[in-house]
Amino acid sequence: MTTEASDKKYNSNVVFIGEKPFMNYVTGVVMNFTTQNSNEVAIKARGKFISRAVDVAEVSSKRFLDNTVEVVDVKIGSDDFTNKEGRQVRVSFIEITLKKK
Repeated sequence: MTTEASDKKYNSNVVFIGEKPFMNYVTGVVMNFTTQNSNEVAIKARGKFISRAVDVAEVSSKRFLDNTVEVVDVKIGSDDFTNKEGRQVRVSFIEITLKKK
């Protein structure tokens, strides 16, 4: 793996949404802006976690960061890949980018 690829894979300004408790993701976003002093944070999710990603973005920006950040970009699409059974599947994704005002 090249250095560039590893930097993208482990970018600390990206929060990947999954099955963990909701507030863990909100805390991750808030901590990126406050303690790590990031100017921009991306929230990424696939499939059934897309609605959770939207909720994390809204709760983070409106409740915890008191409207000091704004949504600057939303990317949606679908990824094709092979699942564990060997079938081709298509899964929707969303990437929400928040930026300090």
